Amino acid sequence: MSNPSRLSTVPSQKPRQLSHLQAQLAQLTANMADLENLLRTTAFQAQSMRGLGGYAGGMFMAASKVLGEETVKGGDSAESNAGDAADNGNRNS
Repeated sequence: MSNPSRLSTVPSQKPRQLSHLQAQLAQLTANMADLENLLRTTAFQAQSMRGLGGYAGGMFMAASKVLGEETVKGGDSAESNAGDAADNGNRNS
């Protein structure tokens, strides 16, 4: 019916399986500790990236304002020169 050699090995497998399970649990615990450290580092880096994003956004806004003022000044001087010529033409008539 049942194999006697198989029955004799079953009780000896349990300690080996428990030992293997304990080793896997230790590895899982170590991996979870590594994951926790990596998540902590990632959270810190995300905050730093947020700060850098704000800094870069400020630089873009400042550059836009400076370039926008130069464009307005450049456009005003061209328009004012054209307007002055038109005014001078009206005055001469």
